[in-house]
Amino acid sequence: MDLSNLKAPIPNRKNRKRVGRGQGSGRGEQSGRGHNGQKSRSGYKERAWFEGGQMPLQRRLPKFGFKNINRTDYRVINLHTISEFMEAGKLDSKITLENLIKAGLASEGEKVKLLARGDVDQKIEIEVHAASKSATEKVEKAGGSLTLV
Repeated sequence: MDLSNLKAPIPNRKNRKRVGRGQGSGRGEQSGRGHNGQKSRSGYKERAWFEGGQMPLQRRLPKFGFKNINRTDYRVINLHTISEFMEAGKLDSKITLENLIKAGLASEGEKVKLLARGDVDQKIEIEVHAASKSATEKVEKAGGSLTLV
């Protein structure tokens, strides 16, 4: 094989569509653009959000809501999740943020909040950024302690 034997791939062998080359070509007169109108002109470009003069969607819908820029996002962990991980041996009775990250319950740099769904059977010491009142009560009722970082 040498350079003189090479052929272009089949998609590259197609001739481009030559428009505006007379009636006999099948692409003469309006060159496949139909009759008059904006779309038949050169330089026409339809924006993705253009709806043909109809009132655009972003103007039809009402504006609502509020995005608080000072919001604190927490990774939420419930008590039943912690008890499941303890039964599986992935967590022990002393739980720190590093332990939660190693167990896959949180990611590095995330803030963790403890919620009260489920029950805790054993005494645990847990370290989180925030906790609900009922979660705190359940942990203390089981004889454990909760530390806020």
